[in-house]
Amino acid sequence: MRICLTGGIACGKSLLSHYLNELGVETIDADDIVHELIPDPAERRRMAAEVFADPEKRKALEAEIHPLVKARIEAFISEDPGNSGASGNTGHSGIRIAIIPLLFETHWDAEYDIICCVASERETQISRMMATRGYTREEAEARLAAQLPVVEKAAKSHYVIDNNGTAEELRSKAEEFVKWLKNSMCSPAR
Repeated sequence: MRICLTGGIACGKSLLSHYLNELGVETIDADDIVHELIPDPAERRRMAAEVFADPEKRKALEAEIHPLVKARIEAFISEDPGNSGASGNTGHSGIRIAIIPLLFETHWDAEYDIICCVASERETQISRMMATRGYTREEAEARLAAQLPVVEKAAKSHYVIDNNGTAEELRSKAEEFVKWLKNSMCSPAR
């Protein structure tokens, strides 16, 4: 099965991915691939400031980067589970998940059998971006405006994880999600 994790910015995809890795799930994150393609943090910040202020520049950059990201994700998904070590975990569950924040925006959603969305309230997202990434409220709102609202992503997903609580609550939800996935993978085709 082709499984994808998506959600809005600052909804907790990275922390959830960490918990999934601990549970033996292999993951690949589109954001990590972009960081490999543009390794200089100062350059990424400069580019982000430029493209979030100009939708045409953002489209041009995405047209250049998205095919490279998609190719890396496809290579990961096509490998046998347990062979790549992409997530760095050792006890594999046989489950592989692609983490694609812009899944619906890129229209790649039709390529996945199961889509899970990590969702948080808008104000929680803004607060997290300001606290953890040092964004101003305006910068946080610009990033939210560049993405499909998380409520719309959740409505289009097969499974939704609400992440407005604590890290420990998210860890528990990761365990529930893995159990659900294992049951779904054993069930007859939907």
